[in-house]
Amino acid sequence: QVQLVESGGGLVQPGGSLRLSCAASGNILGIQRMGWYRQAPGQQRELVAIDSDSGTTYADSVKGRFTITRESAKSMVYLQMNSLKPEDTAVYYCNALVVLTTSPLPSPYWGQGTQVTVSS
Repeated sequence: QVQLVESGGGLVQPGGSLRLSCAASGNILGIQRMGWYRQAPGQQRELVAIDSDSGTTYADSVKGRFTITRESAKSMVYLQMNSLKPEDTAVYYCNALVVLTTSPLPSPYWGQGTQVTVSS
């Protein structure tokens, strides 16, 4: 019913930058919240940044380096990642809390993930 497609991952040297994009499509009436999580090998999935009607939230580890922006009209969200560190290496997942045209209750959806590797 809803597809989230990420793009923009890759290999970058420490100190470099990447921009992730996520596009939502499907039977979408509205998106209450949209953002990014990440999961490193052997680690739990963790919040990176979320944008909602009440504002934005960042993980402490990325504050000042990452910026989340959202284009509500296009159902898209971006993550600009600057000053990347090796510890940012992970699979990054797009997440959205979506209200469908067929149901009044919001439901969470995930993208397939995009690999970000920070290494020299």
